Amino acid sequence: MRVLVIDDEKNIRTTLTICLETMNCRVTAVGMPHSAVSELTRGAFDIAFLDLNLGTTSGLDLIPRLLAERPNLAIIVITAFATFETAVEAIKRGAKNYLPKPFTPTQIKQVVEQLGEHLRQTRRMADLEAQLRESVPEADLSTSSPEMLSALELIECAAGSDVAVLIRGENGTGKGVLARALHARSSRAGKPFVTENCPTLSEELLASELFGHTRGAFTGAVRDQVGRVEAADGGTLFLDEVGEISPALQAKLLRFLQEKRFERIGENRTRRVDVRVVAATNRNLEEDVATGRFREDLLYRINVIEVTIPPLRKRAEDILVIARRFLDFFSRSTGRLVPELSKSAEEALLAYSWPGNIRELRNAMERTVIIWPSHLIEPQAFPERISGNPSTEIRIGSDRTLEEIEREHILRVIARSSSLEEAARILGVDTSTLWRKRKKYLQDGQ
Repeated sequence: MRVLVIDDEKNIRTTLTICLETMNCRVTAVGMPHSAVSELTRGAFDIAFLDLNLGTTSGLDLIPRLLAERPNLAIIVITAFATFETAVEAIKRGAKNYLPKPFTPTQIKQVVEQLGEHLRQTRRMADLEAQLRESVPEADLSTSSPEMLSALELIECAAGSDVAVLIRGENGTGKGVLARALHARSSRAGKPFVTENCPTLSEELLASELFGHTRGAFTGAVRDQVGRVEAADGGTLFLDEVGEISPALQAKLLRFLQEKRFERIGENRTRRVDVRVVAATNRNLEEDVATGRFREDLLYRINVIEVTIPPLRKRAEDILVIARRFLDFFSRSTGRLVPELSKSAEEALLAYSWPGNIRELRNAMERTVIIWPSHLIEPQAFPERISGNPSTEIRIGSDRTLEEIEREHILRVIARSSSLEEAARILGVDTSTLWRKRKKYLQDGQ
């Protein structure tokens, strides 16, 4: 790590430099505020030890100047005149820690090791998020929406604990992406992130998926099966659309949340795991509690911290930014030049209400990259519901080939489906077959 020492006492600079160099740190020591700022403009530092009394200058006033140059700099304030008030003020201005003089080499080592681990974790999370953005464009959570910024702030706060989190939002708003972001920012980032989509299975199959089963537990159980709960040990279990779980299974889930214990179906052995649970729903669970459809005690268990994602129609300032992000992603994945949105195309996107939210916008932009031949995108590139123009899409019975009709039908189904697997089920084809067809359409659209 690179460390900057800022102290007007030469002996303190020398002592700190020797101590830090024994910890394999690269140290630069300066005695004046302007020298510190100059060093930061020339190179990156991970940590700065800052004396509060620098001649006629207050170290407190220097903190914002240092962070303006290097926002990620971890500042440790050092002073011989330590008071509770100055410590609080230093932290308010952006310092990470506070160390009164005289200090020992052991104290310096502890502070540096703690900050070093924090820096390593921060970099790991940044790497994970960068990798995720490369494969999932929705994982870029940058936003100008006040409501979305509030949701992200809650995620940051929740990431530092292990309490249950309930993410609310309409279909397609990105609840799963936010859950994964929470996991990536937590201390469990290096452990599994396991998803269970609750509405897709019957009660019996969902119980088996969650808790596993033993061979012979039911017809078709030919071998022992590890469940999602066990697979997520040490990490995060994401229960998507938890409001769809049946009352009987809600009782089993409640017991697991209370005790962190469970049994596989068909087994008497009780197992224990360390799992953080994040749930998501598009339902009004309070209404479901009132009607007896959802257990009140379970709602309290999963709703320790509640995060609500605003629908896309309430994030007008983000629509064009997200649309361009998707256009860039799908264009790069096919080797095409990234197209531009015309003014009228921008107006069409902003005027539409986006009932399918981010998912619908993603599908619309993927479809546009596939079928629109021009570099400049016009409203006609979008489906009629978005463009507001009379449909120019292929109609059954028109003078079109079967191949053209098949292509249009497949693209429409993909555009309204939540995943390629769902589209394949609707079309009655294998996912691999649909993947090959979509790839061909992308290549033909170059």
